[in-house]
Amino acid sequence: MRIRWTPPAAQDMQGNLKERHPQYRLPTMRKLYRKIQSLKQTPRIGRSGRIEGTREILFTPLPYIAVYRVEGEIVEVWRIWHAAQDR
Repeated sequence: MRIRWTPPAAQDMQGNLKERHPQYRLPTMRKLYRKIQSLKQTPRIGRSGRIEGTREILFTPLPYIAVYRVEGEIVEVWRIWHAAQDR
């Protein structure tokens, strides 16, 4: 399995985290990144997504949700949302 980040997902990791809580940015990014990397072994661990064909993984206790899609041997990360965001 490979992980592919879409430009919006990469922007979410860089932009939104920096703006919300800059002092927690790096530790939070590491936790999110590790969890997303775990999708290589268990790509269907997330719940069914709001959009057909997608899945969502929660980062408990962090207030983030990743939206992704599994296609063949690729896990494509679409977005990383803060739970308070209107999506």
